[in-house]
Amino acid sequence: MPKKYVPLSIKKIKTCSLKSRKSKVRLDSLGEPFHGGSFKNFLNSLPEVLAAKDFKTIVESIVKAKKTGRPVILGMGAHPIKVGLSPIIISLMENNVLSAVAMNGACIVHDFELSLISRTSEDVDVELCRGTFGMAEETGKGLNRAIKKGVSKGNGIGKAVGDYILNSKFPYKKLSILAQASRLNIPATVHVALGTDIIHMHPEADGASIGEGSLRDFRLFTSVIADLKGGVYINLGSAVIMPEVFLKALTVARNLKYNVKNFTTVNMDFIQHYRCRENVLRRPVLSGGSSYALTGHHEIMFPLLAAAVMGEINKAADSHR
Repeated sequence: MPKKYVPLSIKKIKTCSLKSRKSKVRLDSLGEPFHGGSFKNFLNSLPEVLAAKDFKTIVESIVKAKKTGRPVILGMGAHPIKVGLSPIIISLMENNVLSAVAMNGACIVHDFELSLISRTSEDVDVELCRGTFGMAEETGKGLNRAIKKGVSKGNGIGKAVGDYILNSKFPYKKLSILAQASRLNIPATVHVALGTDIIHMHPEADGASIGEGSLRDFRLFTSVIADLKGGVYINLGSAVIMPEVFLKALTVARNLKYNVKNFTTVNMDFIQHYRCRENVLRRPVLSGGSSYALTGHHEIMFPLLAAAVMGEINKAADSHR
């Protein structure tokens, strides 16, 4: 026979005072209508809860890192370039906000094409059916030539491609993150998985150069990560490659006895993926530090972050004049 259940009596339930109960939302955490004015006024109008509170804290962490001479490092996938963020990233480099940029292999494709013809991102569905996906001659030849040339000089892929574009006659090279990093002498590294990028399909691809260049960049990136204490690492739109590279670079730095603790990590994407949650947000700060997830479209969230950071920096500069 199944056990028979009857409704539970709640006559003896104990209650508590609302005034004595701890509440997570208070009067001073509520948002306010924004009636126009400065960007700072807009930020101040946001509620002091959840992602809005995290956003303000991230801004404070970046501004503090810049003020105290600690690095702010951007790790990125290709999507931020494809949604038009290159000028904003370059502006942050020019204003000494970003100390280094690390990217996956797909980034150099779109960075190169933007600087050459001011447009990028093909229709994969159409081109794949035709068997022409990724077969742009200028991209395949140019990038593979740049990598081989730069690596033969002792550079990694980031510096190789950056120098190639910077020294070229490309009409839109001011849009190249890598070229501007070379101009500003900012570390820019490229982390490649062989076979994942369209330039690997071209006959000019040289595995030895690609592998050697990417390994050099990994070691350069590790050198930057070794200095991350008190700084900020932002993962922007890379779900697999950069979270894995970041974790390995951090391991090498700690294995070599660098005190890489008490820093801030941020993951910005429209989906919070497993590797980002583990390898960017949770694991790296287990021994000290803070981590934040900002979920939303890159083309909205990153410009907001950049504007907020620059607003705080400019405000501080004005106060010292």
